[in-house]
Amino acid sequence: MINVENINFYYGKFHALQNISMGMEANTITALIGPSGCGKSTFLRLFNRMNDLIPDTTLTGTVSIGGVDIYQKNVLVDDLRKRVGMVFQKPNPFPKSIFENVAYGMRVNGMNNKKIIAEKVEQALKHAALWDEVKDKLKKSAFAISGGQQQRLCIARALAVEPDILLMDEPASALDPISTSKIEELMFQLKEDYTIVIVTHNMQQAARVSDHTAYFYMGELIEYGETKKIFTNPDKKSTQNYVTGRFG
Repeated sequence: MINVENINFYYGKFHALQNISMGMEANTITALIGPSGCGKSTFLRLFNRMNDLIPDTTLTGTVSIGGVDIYQKNVLVDDLRKRVGMVFQKPNPFPKSIFENVAYGMRVNGMNNKKIIAEKVEQALKHAALWDEVKDKLKKSAFAISGGQQQRLCIARALAVEPDILLMDEPASALDPISTSKIEELMFQLKEDYTIVIVTHNMQQAARVSDHTAYFYMGELIEYGETKKIFTNPDKKSTQNYVTGRFG
């Protein structure tokens, strides 16, 4: 589904990602781990071209999704971002009703059939395991629900435009343990239909939810493989030191 070859990325002269190559299979969860500032979020943002919004950046190498190099000039970024949804660290609902938060992406993309929008809003909220909790509050402000519910609402908003890939940048770091558990359960369900890439500082979370884990350090991909192997028998000493908490 996703293939990255010889990626180098610069903020000005700072070499943030160094010669990274890896592939991610469809319908799997890949966790990106490593200390703060090691390039995980920069790497994640390559897949929906969010780094394009930052001035004075340079990218070399190829990032392919479904066999298509997404940095070719003929790729429409808006279309790409429909296919690659993103959920951020802190819940960021719009100052609108719960219903309109989920419907927003469809309306922006030109859909105006009220019946279809209502069906897709319900479907997205069900997919995000939120429908039963908010079905009687759809006209209420998104800010009237809890932080954990807001984060699942943001997931529903991303799912409503029917992406293939879901990027999650520390989606549970601002949440309590019960809300975190719900997000993790949700990820297991979503990977049946989506390819998920998650940045997390929580080693236990990476071990619990992901199929594959990539360990980054100082802009380099140190090790990438099946999660069980990375956490129990990594090839590199530095990976072992990080996952066991000896440094970082």
